[in-house]
Amino acid sequence: MKNILKLENLLLSFLFLYMLNQLLDNTLILALLFFTPDLGMIGYLANNKIGSYTYNLTHHLGIGAIFALLYLETDEKLFGIVGFIILAHSTFDRFLGYGLKKDTFQNTHLGRIGRKVS
Repeated sequence: MKNILKLENLLLSFLFLYMLNQLLDNTLILALLFFTPDLGMIGYLANNKIGSYTYNLTHHLGIGAIFALLYLETDEKLFGIVGFIILAHSTFDRFLGYGLKKDTFQNTHLGRIGRKVS
């Protein structure tokens, strides 16, 4: 089941990248923007609580979906770009096993990531 869910997230990531490419029509800009949700990690410079909040804010599929829906309703490209970036990036992160953060960066809703400390 875990592999099926990973494949599902990979396919969704490709779908959202395709949609984003339709809006941008510039592969270089798309490649650069793909990583912008990771700017949410900057909150970890303050502390784990703020870091988890800012990371989750920039990686939440629901927020990406809201922006995508706003684009569909208003035809405002910026909404679509923001929405599809969040959706593409976050589903790709889920494919890699990175989930929304709990109390630390390594503790996610998909389980613990990184090396085990002994």
